[in-house]
Amino acid sequence: MNIAACERLLRAVTGSGWKPQVVIASSSEVYGHNVESLLDEEMDLNVSTRVGTRWNYSVSKIADEALGLSYARRFRIPVTVARLFNTVGPRQRGRYGMVVPRFVEQAVSGKPVTVFGDGTQTRSFCDVRDTVVALDAVAGEANCDGLVVNVGNDREISMNDLAALINERAGGYSEIVHKPYREAYGEDFEDIRRRRPKLDRLRGLTGFKHQYTLEQTVDELIALRREAHGETLDGHGTVVRSWPQHAA
Repeated sequence: MNIAACERLLRAVTGSGWKPQVVIASSSEVYGHNVESLLDEEMDLNVSTRVGTRWNYSVSKIADEALGLSYARRFRIPVTVARLFNTVGPRQRGRYGMVVPRFVEQAVSGKPVTVFGDGTQTRSFCDVRDTVVALDAVAGEANCDGLVVNVGNDREISMNDLAALINERAGGYSEIVHKPYREAYGEDFEDIRRRRPKLDRLRGLTGFKHQYTLEQTVDELIALRREAHGETLDGHGTVVRSWPQHAA
């Protein structure tokens, strides 16, 4: 679906007779199992063929990038390839491995916060409102040679530390437990150990600055989940339910 839809979009733009700025939403997944401390746009892209369907999404995004850059150079369409790193914010759900809303839901509910693997793997999370501003900025830099730029936040945090952070800010009522990847995904799973973007190109081109910290985003997500559960906090930080709980 990724590849077919992207190619149809580019074909439609080519046949339209005008040259809009095109932003292709790629992903940090294209960096594959690279373990460098910073991932920059000039690195070679590589994925493994060793583990089931793990890298299918990454391969589809690499294909999207190749299509976008080819159309840019062949048909002189202004294209930006935005390699998005983990984006978080309101209304995101925990499906498809979205770890922050899953941790928030578990912590707010008082359930065990489940970390897959040993929890030492790291990610870098960017508030969606910062991501939107960055995408708007890089769209204005699209060019006919094709521009590739990382979009995200370069603050790195391990899954163990993320779980502890969310649990603490939700009140610290949950136990943090670890589960093997096979239990989570139903097959052998090759995780990416580190994922932190180098943002020199983004900042150099646009002067972009982040407005939201991870703590601010987490606090807002916790408040929204409490509201969804019918909960508020009193002046002492104690959870108060706005309607009675019914027995299961």
